[in-house]
Amino acid sequence: MTWIAPPIERRELPTVAGEREMLQGWLDFHRDTLLAKCTGLTADQLIQASSAPSTLTLLGLVRHMTDVERTWFRKRFLGERVGDHYFTEASPDADFDDLDPAAAEEHFAAFRAEIDACDKAVADSGLDETFRTSRGRTLSLRWIYVHMIEEYARHNGHADLLREQIDGTTGA
Repeated sequence: MTWIAPPIERRELPTVAGEREMLQGWLDFHRDTLLAKCTGLTADQLIQASSAPSTLTLLGLVRHMTDVERTWFRKRFLGERVGDHYFTEASPDADFDDLDPAAAEEHFAAFRAEIDACDKAVADSGLDETFRTSRGRTLSLRWIYVHMIEEYARHNGHADLLREQIDGTTGA
């Protein structure tokens, strides 16, 4: 049986809310949007590259954002000593490369699990709490939320184009 990316209902965006709820709402909306772009596609469709020589695929975007979530919220902000899902020194683009359609369902589950872990990890942290990057910059949790919203928005634009190329679907 061929695995097909399941449907997802995007959560409603808050229209009047406090800052934390608004940031979390927009981040959740963009997380859901990435998965919505994949809905109904087979694993083989999810690994169709945009166009040569690019290795950009919908499954690659899901894998990429899994590592990006972990990197910003858990590794950088909280300083957790957890490995990457896909990145390696030998293969820094492994999230986009090394795709196996047989593992697509596993990668979607890892994405959802990482989101849950990140949300729980920072739930009790204030937006003004800071950390220092390896380059000596001081950043806040608020900065991470804004950056993550931007990162998803950019990649969801890529996902729009990938999905349209696969089956002509636009919007969503």
